[in-house]
Amino acid sequence: MERRKFIAAGLAGTSIACSRGARSAWRFFTVAEGRAIEAACGHIIPVDRDPGAVEAGAAVFIDRQLTGHYKEYQTVYRNCIAALDRQSVAVFGRAFADAPPEVQLEVLKRIEQNPRTKPFFELLVAHTMQGFYGSPRHGGNRGRASWKMLGVAGPPVRGRA
Repeated sequence: MERRKFIAAGLAGTSIACSRGARSAWRFFTVAEGRAIEAACGHIIPVDRDPGAVEAGAAVFIDRQLTGHYKEYQTVYRNCIAALDRQSVAVFGRAFADAPPEVQLEVLKRIEQNPRTKPFFELLVAHTMQGFYGSPRHGGNRGRASWKMLGVAGPPVRGRA
């Protein structure tokens, strides 16, 4: 193959690959689902004088675990995030992640109080706390935010001494 044809073929392949759009940083969630989970996590552990769940990467932790240890919850998360958005749109006219914080909080209160959705809410709270307080090597507790807040010296990351 001639050099020019080879380069032209390579450029054509690159442009096709680039035209498919940038890949999402989420492993399991769609971009919309990731935004919804981040918004929910932000209400579960909000920012005060210390970072909250969003800043600590709790949603990233949940996303990563849903492709590993939490695979059994994939359908639960997909269905419940969709229900969260449906309720937010039906009652307030906006998707959950696009709603103002006070609306998001109201929607979360509703799913917490509903016997059908309460188990998901409790699961989300548990996973958010695990992502906030757990080891940074699992995707959450970015910058050891919760450990610093608690005054706990974190153990060194294995293999990085």
